[in-house]
Amino acid sequence: MDAFYASVELLSRPDLRGRPVAIGGRGDPTRRGVVTTATYEARAFGIHSGMALSIAARKCPECVFLPVDFERYRRVSRQFKAAISQVTEAIEDRGIDEVYLDLTPLEADARELALMLQKQVFDATGLSCSIGIAPNKLIAKIASDLDKPGGITLIGRDDIGQRIWPLPARKIPGVGPKADARLSQLGISTIGQLAARDPAWLSEQFSPRYGQWLHRAAHGHDDRPLDLNPEPRSRSRETTFQNDLHPVRDWQVLAQTIAALSKQVGEDLKKRGYRGRTVGIKLRFADFQTITRDRTVDTPLDDGTSIRRLAFECLGRIALERPIRLVGVRVGELSPADESVGTMHGTTAKPAPRSDEGTLPLFDEQ
Repeated sequence: MDAFYASVELLSRPDLRGRPVAIGGRGDPTRRGVVTTATYEARAFGIHSGMALSIAARKCPECVFLPVDFERYRRVSRQFKAAISQVTEAIEDRGIDEVYLDLTPLEADARELALMLQKQVFDATGLSCSIGIAPNKLIAKIASDLDKPGGITLIGRDDIGQRIWPLPARKIPGVGPKADARLSQLGISTIGQLAARDPAWLSEQFSPRYGQWLHRAAHGHDDRPLDLNPEPRSRSRETTFQNDLHPVRDWQVLAQTIAALSKQVGEDLKKRGYRGRTVGIKLRFADFQTITRDRTVDTPLDDGTSIRRLAFECLGRIALERPIRLVGVRVGELSPADESVGTMHGTTAKPAPRSDEGTLPLFDEQ
């Protein structure tokens, strides 16, 4: 979906169409909060998701700020997915604003199918979407972002050299900021340059698994099937403080916030019937540097007390020397609660996989 949250808001505010609009927090740039998404007009001023509302206001004084309304977004999300299901039921749900489809069994012209899907979505929601059609999920994902908004992009196996290789390496889903910075240090800025490197050399620079994956991804290889019943990966809660917390003077406030977030995450897990093995904490400092730490245990958990204990263990691995702007708690590696047994007692903690080796980030910024 194109600028999904902002587009949903514009349905009831047509007077804002064509103007820079940012969605985030309580919609008040004088209060703490971050941009969740922005219209393409706002993005032209450099406003992007994860940016502080106050910075966005300075970049574009005429930008209109609106608060988030997740219940409404979820309702429209269900509508667009129901519309798509009239064309195909082979759908992998990737979140509130994105899906993968397998169009192969339909045996019809790809562009005609894309136009049909766009019409179904628009008729159901009044919103536009961009569609990438390719031999696999990796290339389809990249293609879906190339011609936004309202784009239809078809990329065949023979098109990868011309359409994909000139793109920045960070366009590959799974290449995060750390990996992109490392690639830049190695003189690799495009996907084509990455594809030209020897996979053994890439494995030396990163890790055997991640290096091999980078080489395969750069050549457009992806054999992942559609997951028609995907399980949630994680649950998280975070809060942005109205005023930066001093790491010593405001310790009690920080501790109470982490305890409250841990309790909320535990309640979320129990409500949805899941437990998780990895507990993580996220801190964003006043200078906007963000640090995450996590611990993985043998036995899945869902109680706020255990989550809180592991969250504080993670906090102890972060040097608290600067004012703190935001704190978050996350539980990942989820599994249905009825498949999990036991409690935290007697478990052994072990490090989680490195975040720069192709694993998912601890927290989504969207």
